[in-house]
Amino acid sequence: MFASFSELFVHRRGAARLATATVVSGLVAASGLAGAGRAAADETTQSQGGAAATIGGLKTFGAAVIHAGSGDQEISAGLFEMSVDGGGMLQTYCVDLHSPTQRDAKYHETPWSSTSLGANEDAGRIRWILQNSYPQVNDLATLARKAGVRGPLTEQDAAAGTQVAIWRYSDEAAVDALDPQAEQLADYLEKHARNLPEPRASLTLDPPAVSGRPGELLGPVTVRTNGGSATVTPPADAATSGVRVVDKQGKAVTSTTDGGQVFFDVPEDAAAGTADLTVQASTTVPVGRAFASESRSQTQILAGSSESTVSATAGATWAKQGPVPAVSAAKNCAEGGVDIIASNKGDEPYTFELAGLQHTIAAGETRTVTVPLQEDQSYDFTIHGPGGFQKRFTGLLDCLTRGSDTGTTTQTLSGPSPATVGGTATDTNLAETGGSVITPMIAGVAIGLVVIGGATLIVLRRREHTAGE
Repeated sequence: MFASFSELFVHRRGAARLATATVVSGLVAASGLAGAGRAAADETTQSQGGAAATIGGLKTFGAAVIHAGSGDQEISAGLFEMSVDGGGMLQTYCVDLHSPTQRDAKYHETPWSSTSLGANEDAGRIRWILQNSYPQVNDLATLARKAGVRGPLTEQDAAAGTQVAIWRYSDEAAVDALDPQAEQLADYLEKHARNLPEPRASLTLDPPAVSGRPGELLGPVTVRTNGGSATVTPPADAATSGVRVVDKQGKAVTSTTDGGQVFFDVPEDAAAGTADLTVQASTTVPVGRAFASESRSQTQILAGSSESTVSATAGATWAKQGPVPAVSAAKNCAEGGVDIIASNKGDEPYTFELAGLQHTIAAGETRTVTVPLQEDQSYDFTIHGPGGFQKRFTGLLDCLTRGSDTGTTTQTLSGPSPATVGGTATDTNLAETGGSVITPMIAGVAIGLVVIGGATLIVLRRREHTAGE
C-alpha cells in the first residue's frame, strides 16, 4: 500500500508470484494463440461495466502498526481518493494490505468474485463497517459516542480506525491503530460488524455479448443499474452499417432504465460483422463495491461516491449462415482463473483454439472454458471465429492476500504522501522491489510454463442452453 511496503510485497507474494507475473503470458506463449497482438482484434479487459477511475493517493489518514514475527511495522492507514473517468470522485479503503499502490493506477468497478473478497467469508462484515463508519457516518461526535471512544475523534482518527478494522477482516492482519481514539473505533467496528450481502453493480449489461442472423433482433441485452436512467449509444458506424439499437418492438432506443432490454437490429442484407453499443449513466456507486487494477495495484473497496459517470459495453456478432459466436470473459477467483464464455447461435458448430486445445460449441450451445492461472499472472487470449471474428482478452489475475506471517521490520513512514510505490502504473521496477534476487528462478518458471503448455490448463463446465435462448 505504501512506499515502505516494497519488501512486504516481495516476501508476501514470493518468488513464484513474481515469476508468474513476469511471464507476461506464459499461457499464450505455450498455446500459440495467433493474432493476439493484432490491432484488428477487439481487445477488452475483464471489466463488467460500472465506474472506471484513477487513484489519486492517500488523502485522510493516521498511523497504524502491523505486528509481525520479526517486529512491528508502522504504516499509514486511511482513505484514498479516485477521480472517475467522465466525472466524479470516489473514496476508498484498501483490502489488500501487503501490496503496493501504483501511482495513477487505473481501476474499474468489479464483482467481489473477481477479487480476494470472493473467497472471504467476512467480506460482508467489511461492507457493514463501511456503512457504519467514516465517511458514511460523518458526524464524528455521534460516531465517537456510539463507539465508546474516549476523547475527541478527528477525521484522521476515524479514517485510520476504519481502515484498521477492515484490514482485520480483509487480510486477517494483526494490526492496531496508533492513536487511542482510532484504536477504540477499530475495536468497536470489528466487534459489531455483521455480514451484509454484496452490493449490486452501478451498471452492467447482461449478457455482454450476443449473436444471431442479420434481419433478426439480436439480444436481448438487459440493463442493470442503480441509476434512474441510462443513455444508450448505438454503434459508431451505425449511419453506414444500418445497425440500430431498438426495443423488442423494433423502436429505436436512446435511453433506458434498470431492467430495460435493448436489441441490435441488423439489416437483412448485412454482410457478416460485429458491432458494439454503449450504455452510460450518472449515479452514485454503491458503498462496498470492489475496485481492481490491472497493474498489480492493491484492491480497493468503496467507502463513498459523488455523482459519477458509469458505463458498460455490449457486443453483437452476426452472419447469414454457419457458426455465429458470441464470446465474453470474467475473472473467477473461486476457480483461480478466467472464465471464457462462448455461445453459438448459428446452424453449424463453432470451433476455437485456447491454450493449445480446440473447443467445439454446438449450434445453440453455451460453454464455459475456465483457464487456470497462477496468482498475479498476466494473460492475453485472442479467440478467432468465422468472417474475421476476433475477440481479445487481457488482464491480470489478482485474487489473494497474504495467507501467513512472513515477518517484517519496523519502519516509520514519513511525509504527506506515503501511498504509492514507484512511478506510473506501468513502470514498477522489480529490481527496486527485490525482483533481481530471483531472476534465475523467474527464468526457470517461465520456461516451465511454456513447456507445460495448455495441456493441463483447461477445465470445462457445461451450461445447458437451447437454440432459442
